[in-house]
Amino acid sequence: MTRTRSVLGGSILLTAILLVTSACAGATPPPPEASGVPEPTPSAPSPSTTVEPTEGPTAAPTCDTIIASQIVADFESVGWTFQAEPFRVGEKALEDGIQCVWGDFTTATDHVQIYGWAPISDQEADDAQDRLVDAGWRIEDTPEGVIVTESAETTFAPDADGYGLTYLFGDGWVKYADTKQGLLLIVWPSA
Repeated sequence: MTRTRSVLGGSILLTAILLVTSACAGATPPPPEASGVPEPTPSAPSPSTTVEPTEGPTAAPTCDTIIASQIVADFESVGWTFQAEPFRVGEKALEDGIQCVWGDFTTATDHVQIYGWAPISDQEADDAQDRLVDAGWRIEDTPEGVIVTESAETTFAPDADGYGLTYLFGDGWVKYADTKQGLLLIVWPSA
């Protein structure tokens, strides 16, 4: 009787191994029912030769994205809105840039805030700085980039340090604000 148990035990073990092996290997699915509509066949995506940019903003700058969201919320809480314009350095408009004037446009006032951002090439930046300096603006090098600000004689509403309308030229971009301190509020491109 021990021999029968041994054969029976071996058969059960062999059957269990075969079941586990076939389950691990995956069962063949039943054939699809013929409905007249061909089943889609999976295919591997073809390799792409297009290189996607890995740096820089993913969207175009807007008046409510070039400055911090808390500043936008503060402006909106007092009823301010914005007017968007092309970004300009003097008479030259820079493509893909934006200049924003924030204020209460329901009443006539000169109490506004100005912020702008644009991409700029090295050659465009050099030309823009030269034009501004030729028009009487002051230029200075800073760790953040090149600052170009309007002349102290023509500044209408300077900040605490005496700066009025000011451009900051960085690596491939330029910022603009109604004061040098205002440049700190421009956070574009976003992280």
